[in-house]
Amino acid sequence: MTVIGLDDTDSRTQGLCTTYLAARIAEAVADAGGQVSRTLLVRLNPAVEHKTRGNAALAIHTDLPAATAAACAADRIDALAVDSDARTSPGLVVADDDPGAVPDAVADFAAHAMCDQLSLATAVDIADAAGYEHRGWAGASDVVGRGRIGALAAVGAWAAFDEWTYEQIAYREFDRCGSPRAVDRDSVFTAADRAYPTVWDTVDREAGQAVCVPNAPGPILYGIRGDDPDAVARVADAIDSETVERTRCFVTNQGTDLHLQARTLDSLHDGVASRVDGVVTEPPETREGGHVFFTLGSPDGDDADNTATDTTADCVAFEPTKRFRDRVRQLRTGDRLTVCGEYSDGTIKLEKFAVRERRRTERVTPTCECCGRRMKSAGRTQGYRCRDCGTTAPGKVTRQLDRELACGWYEVPPCARRHIAKPLVRGGFDAPTHPER
Repeated sequence: MTVIGLDDTDSRTQGLCTTYLAARIAEAVADAGGQVSRTLLVRLNPAVEHKTRGNAALAIHTDLPAATAAACAADRIDALAVDSDARTSPGLVVADDDPGAVPDAVADFAAHAMCDQLSLATAVDIADAAGYEHRGWAGASDVVGRGRIGALAAVGAWAAFDEWTYEQIAYREFDRCGSPRAVDRDSVFTAADRAYPTVWDTVDREAGQAVCVPNAPGPILYGIRGDDPDAVARVADAIDSETVERTRCFVTNQGTDLHLQARTLDSLHDGVASRVDGVVTEPPETREGGHVFFTLGSPDGDDADNTATDTTADCVAFEPTKRFRDRVRQLRTGDRLTVCGEYSDGTIKLEKFAVRERRRTERVTPTCECCGRRMKSAGRTQGYRCRDCGTTAPGKVTRQLDRELACGWYEVPPCARRHIAKPLVRGGFDAPTHPER
């Protein structure tokens, strides 16, 4: 067997898409007499600085000899990869290994690529030690073949991971790239409704948005994601659109949460997405731009009042997460949570959270039993009194909180979801879920 890995061939501004290049390479492999058993779309750490867009690397599993496969891939990269963007630095790794039996160092590299920041030097050393052929291209920068990091991770992915989903991608005629896409919205919503929840994140129903249709200036017309390859193919076939030039089903780690590491607040570090437990220590606050922040503290297991230790981090629901912010605004000081998201500069960028325990009471200034007005402080350590009626109270009183927010998991809507983030509708969570559609 042979595994072809490639990455970093596209551009944020100039288009293309590494999935398209992989599809073209798979066709070239078939033309050369090889069989393609599967094509992997592997989403890597979404916090990587040098990603072009969705940080996807691709792998093609074939029976073509490694030297022939490398020549096919290099020819397609030479012809199609973006070469005038300083952020783009294509890389190719070709392994003469069975995809499930690569060296441990290669599989471990793939696992670390989900959540860590890896170096080109490390990738080259591991590829050389495994005897893999590899090649880099420079683009407009002086970095040659940085994409070999993702390419090697894609080579090791089949051995490293055991949870996979599917995406059926339809590509438009290549000379139409950059022009508005012609996709019938009603047909997308109808097909999505029929296949949900096996097929997910096709549309955002509340926003009225067909999220399967990208905005980037590349060749993808639409991409349909789900848990069953036949189901995603049926949805793709049911969509009315401009001419589809080619289509391919990718085996992918999208929708799996593989990027999340279980951590504590005092072990967070930049560039890593984590899952961490804590308690709300400062209530939600909407700041300029519509972003909603609150402070999470490390829970003290011996404190029955749901207070926290001194270790804290800000959590933010950014404005593009839309209605997810309303869930965040319903949090209260003392709520115990599990939060998930990338950590950067002291802040966790929320992707989802679970309410574990809700604060059900609060301490408030007492009201006068005679007139119903709120009492005023009678002075330091003197309690409270009603200035009109003369009634007094020794201190604050406990009041029940009417909480609309139930315990369980909450997530950003489909229009704001990261490719690798797991939709709640896929199941397997440790508490009740409140999926967004």
